[in-house]
Amino acid sequence: MSVFRSGLLVLTAPLSALSLRLVPILASASRIVENTLYIHLQPGLSLTGSSQPTSTYVPATPEVYSLINKLYVDADAHSHLDVRVLLTNIRNQNLTPQSLSSVQNLSHPPEVILTDFQTSDGGQYNPVKQRLERYATSCYSCRPNLISVLLYPEYEPMMDQSELSPWKPDLDGGALRSYSDVVVGGTFDRLHNAHKILLSACCLLAENRLLVGVSDKDLLENKILKELIQPYEQRVEKLCEFLVDVKPSLRYDIVPLVDPYGPSITDPDLECIVVSEETRKGGVAVNKKRLENGLSELALHEILLVKDPGHGENEEEKISSSTIRQRLLGTLLQPPQKDPALPSRPYVIGLTGGTGSGKSSIARYLEHLGAFLIDVDKLGHEAYAPGGPAYEQVVEEFGEDILNEDGTINRKILGAKVFGNQERLKCLTDIMWPVIAKMTKRQLNEAAAQGKAVCVLDVAVLLEAGWTDMVHEVWMASVPEKEALRRIMARDGLSEEAARNRLQSQLSNSQRVKQSHVVLCTLWKPEATQKQVEKAWALLQQRIGQD
Repeated sequence: MSVFRSGLLVLTAPLSALSLRLVPILASASRIVENTLYIHLQPGLSLTGSSQPTSTYVPATPEVYSLINKLYVDADAHSHLDVRVLLTNIRNQNLTPQSLSSVQNLSHPPEVILTDFQTSDGGQYNPVKQRLERYATSCYSCRPNLISVLLYPEYEPMMDQSELSPWKPDLDGGALRSYSDVVVGGTFDRLHNAHKILLSACCLLAENRLLVGVSDKDLLENKILKELIQPYEQRVEKLCEFLVDVKPSLRYDIVPLVDPYGPSITDPDLECIVVSEETRKGGVAVNKKRLENGLSELALHEILLVKDPGHGENEEEKISSSTIRQRLLGTLLQPPQKDPALPSRPYVIGLTGGTGSGKSSIARYLEHLGAFLIDVDKLGHEAYAPGGPAYEQVVEEFGEDILNEDGTINRKILGAKVFGNQERLKCLTDIMWPVIAKMTKRQLNEAAAQGKAVCVLDVAVLLEAGWTDMVHEVWMASVPEKEALRRIMARDGLSEEAARNRLQSQLSNSQRVKQSHVVLCTLWKPEATQKQVEKAWALLQQRIGQD
């Protein structure tokens, strides 16, 4: 069957039956839709008979909220799907019903409409399909030439729908309480299904406005792999798109959070704050601050964390953005630009990273996997060794007082002359970098002559020296600054201040990430680093067409 970029799944079965059928229904839908899948709960919607099917209201009960949670949890098995459960017809009972006759604009208009509705007629001109298409185009902004697909009987329902009584909302647990203005906060990096459960709860609770605080700046400092967090503007764009899709009737205020509280402690109109199990203390702290500011306390609505059954070693047990960032390690973050002036073989990887990043250990893993390793940093040392191509010029420029008794250049004395002095540092790099580049190219030519398929340039200053024109891809080794400081101090016997000054004289991790195609992190055990490198190597082989 053709694969469509976006689709709409209309679920008509009774809610009591849906929970048993979601897994096979979503599996069937995932084979048809490759990206955005909107889901609308329409229990009892009839696609037979002569009358035009119409959308109906669903009370916002704990039963409905639980089903929405299950939809997102079950959808997590299909990582390519961006699932969005539409909430437009789910209402708290104390709200005045609004017309459902208007067409809802969706950010990714569906190309295909799917349903679980059961019918024995599977013909091309099935009247159920025609009625489904008319219903969809009257309710949603769809692509022209909309295709309809009846998932039954492919999803093999676990019970016969004819044996189920008509759906009646279970109101024993009562409707969810609603509030005029609701607030929630988070990083919302790489919006995932646990975020969507949290945001759906907010949308169901809010009557008029949802205030969303999005963590930024200092609040990101202690996040795992913070350099891979999407820019604030990108996170807000994705967040806003999702919210407007699922419940366009609400007013959304999205603001940056640069402290733990934001406007939650100063906005007098707020009535409820939505928290998770691990952020409940934060909600309590907000209420304490509000009382100090003379404002009423907020109702605390707590949601459960969503477990990630597929979490691995060093990953959180819950579905989280940090786990998603960890799984990006070793993958291609951005496609490399093809340079026609660069020979296709050998395929050259430029491996870079700051001091203490573990770059050398990654280089050794790659060499073990079959890469031809060129230690460019070592070539630099050879360049200003006695008799080396840069030796005389460096001595002439910086004086004979940089020499040891045996005539070799004392790197510490030379480093002291250029550290913190940009003009003198540029003098040194203007001498050294062209020489090192020439030596590197000579080794690349030797590798090509030997028929090597992949070369790795182990080079700390790859980006600073502008040597990206020698490589097909830039790979980066990284660790958090705290870990880099610890390693430098232990390895070189430096004070924390001296180690910090050394780090600050180099490009930051964030600057390197922006120019890198693959990022690797050596924060954890060596076995974890090895797995990352093996993953990156396997994906590289696929890209360059090797077995």
